[in-house]
Amino acid sequence: MLYVKDLKKSYTVGKEVYSVLKGVSLSVAKGEFAAVMGPSGSGKSTLLNCISCYIPFDGGRITLGGRELKGMNEGELARVRNEKLGFVFQDFMLLDGLTIKENILVPRIIQGKADRKADAFAGQLMELFGITHIAGKYPAEVSGGERQRTAVARSLINRPLMILADEPTGNLDSRSSRTVIESFENAREQMGATVFMVTHDSFSASFCDKVVLLKDGCVYRQLVNPGNQKLFHNMLLDAIREMSQE
Repeated sequence: MLYVKDLKKSYTVGKEVYSVLKGVSLSVAKGEFAAVMGPSGSGKSTLLNCISCYIPFDGGRITLGGRELKGMNEGELARVRNEKLGFVFQDFMLLDGLTIKENILVPRIIQGKADRKADAFAGQLMELFGITHIAGKYPAEVSGGERQRTAVARSLINRPLMILADEPTGNLDSRSSRTVIESFENAREQMGATVFMVTHDSFSASFCDKVVLLKDGCVYRQLVNPGNQKLFHNMLLDAIREMSQE
């Protein structure tokens, strides 16, 4: 599904060149729930922005659904963002003047494809994520967890190849965070969704199939869930402590 090979990205500030990604390689299989973790400045956000086609990268390859992103023109990249990727952000990015259901339909409205089929699919998504009862409410009238579940439903309305989630539980309490992670799990189990999540939260990451640890722009370690969430959480905590001490 997603292949990143020897990815490099640097920024120039004045006469100084700062390398942010220094040959990052990873993969995410179809239907996999994967995460990337690391301290501030490790390159997590830059990696996500390169994959989402929002910033160009200097070297390496990114292949999504069998298509290489490098060399695409702006129109092709826009189509990848609009049709092949779904996005979930830390601050929800919902439109206050639209109802919950209308927010879910926004990507289809932009495309001019908010037809009966899309409306019915939005209803299915709301049922899947337990937010049918708030369909007619506005974002300010619902909880943070309900807003984020709305954002997850919106990210799926175009049936994308992959969901990219940037700190999706960062503004939520532990209970709401768990419901959002359950939403990703439901999307994977019920719809075969592929999820790639950036997070600082080791507890949320412990529900993933795989976690990539970044340090100083390089892959420090990749850990695979042995099938036990509590054991995997402890494995992650041990790896993070080890990474911090080096």
